[in-house]
Amino acid sequence: MTKNAKRISATVLAAVVVMSLSGCSNWSKRDRNTAIGAGAGAIGGSVLTNGSGLGTIGGAAVGGIIGHHID
Repeated sequence: MTKNAKRISATVLAAVVVMSLSGCSNWSKRDRNTAIGAGAGAIGGSVLTNGSGLGTIGGAAVGGIIGHHID
């Protein structure tokens, strides 16, 4: 996969995550923070590890945990 394709894929994934979270208006603030943290962590993990699946999953896990603890 070329760098441009990876960047486009990451942008599309981020847009899908943002749009899907907008449908979760009945979630508690903690649930929303967890989901947002997991999404941001997944994107960050993917970018930092050049698209590694393990890095993406690890980033999502760490981001979800951090988002869960933010008030």
